[in-house]
This record gives sequence, C-alpha cells and structure tokens, in this order.
Amino acid sequence: MSHPKIEFDEGLWTRMKQHAGAAGYSSVEEFVVHAVEKALAQTEPESADPKKIKGIGYIDAGLDI
Repeated sequence: MSHPKIEFDEGLWTRMKQHAGAAGYSSVEEFVVHAVEKALAQTEPESADPKKIKGIGYIDAGLDI
C-alpha cells in the first residue's frame, strides 16, 4: 500500500534528524511515527479497558457479581 508523503522545510528536517539520532531512533521516519502516535494517544479518548481502570476501584474485573 502506498502512503502519502509529507514534506518538511529543511531547518525542521535537520532538527528532527539530530533529535532522532540523539534519542536512538533508527531513522527520522521512525521518530516521526513515534511522535505522531504519542500525540494521537494524548488526544484520543481513553478506552474502557478494565485492566487500565481496575486499579482505581471502579471495576471488579472478572469476578462473580
């Protein structure tokens, strides 16, 4: 499957390349994917995953009710 390409200005690309290398990413693309996933996770509503909220006492996950 083909994905759209995004163009960055040269100054931003240079900064991303430096940060990616310093942070241990194998490529700028890997860094950008991680940054976008992190940003999306912060803005998406949290799922009602019982494992995530069990510890705060709202759900008795899996026990007979």
